[in-house]
Amino acid sequence: MTSRVVVLTGASSGIGRAAALAFAERGDRLVLAARGLADLEKVAARCGGSPLVVPTDIGVRAEVEDLADAAVERFGRIDVWADSAAVMAYGRFEDVPPDVFDKVVTTDLLGSANVARAALRVFRRQGQGTLILSSSLLGHITAPYMSAYVTSKWGLRGLARTLRQETRDAPGIHVCQLVPGSVDTPIYTSAANYAGLVGRPPPPVDSAARMGAGIVRLADRPRRELSVGAANRLTEFGFKALPPVYDALVGPMMGRLGLSRRRVAPDTGNVFRAAARVEGGPARWGRLPVAALAATATVLASSTVAAGVRRFRRGS
Repeated sequence: MTSRVVVLTGASSGIGRAAALAFAERGDRLVLAARGLADLEKVAARCGGSPLVVPTDIGVRAEVEDLADAAVERFGRIDVWADSAAVMAYGRFEDVPPDVFDKVVTTDLLGSANVARAALRVFRRQGQGTLILSSSLLGHITAPYMSAYVTSKWGLRGLARTLRQETRDAPGIHVCQLVPGSVDTPIYTSAANYAGLVGRPPPPVDSAARMGAGIVRLADRPRRELSVGAANRLTEFGFKALPPVYDALVGPMMGRLGLSRRRVAPDTGNVFRAAARVEGGPARWGRLPVAALAATATVLASSTVAAGVRRFRRGS
């Protein structure tokens, strides 16, 4: 299908921006939404084709409903709605202020619920449409110092599955999830921070463009879930199959690979307000961190084999 009408929430930066550029290259008609008007307009200029730009905070239900109405008024329908809007907070659970925790959940979980509600209202009327929710590897595993984000993404995973069950009566409606691993986007450096060190994506790190291409793939050929990340499957396996080993390793790994060495004072980041986009984060890695990742993968694999041998011996 060409010249689809595509709504993108979170379009001013990171994965949403990359998806907007990818859809524009295909010739689709775009509705771009995020909190920051200035960055949205820059993305619109890069896309060409006069996208509709609608500043929107997905955490505010009325704004999301207005966005859906504006898209239908302009283009007559919505074929695809891809949501990648998110904020993040670093720090131990008890160190993150309650209002910051609540706002992350409001944006990342309740905001996505607002998007789903508005999209399904239009899709039901049309009898078709594809909703793409950007989840995270952290919706399948857990990691310390990111409790609000992890809580949101686990909740979003449950919501998406429920929506798929509830739309079985409408074969033309699809609910999909993109599951990115580590991605070089601004979310790490713009996050609220109470950990004392600036966050960064642990290696291996993918580009936002690869995730944007994943969203286009889901729009072209909808499926329940698309996991994109070289370490996703191994990490998930370690989390599920070897909980004690995973829990023992994830803290040191997070401290070494998920946090940079750059110190930062406590700050709310962009949780409560839009911040100017600075694409990418401190994602460059030398030999030591990559070697540490390889060593951890070896430990997980060795532990898996050892656990399998022990089970086999007990069984025999």
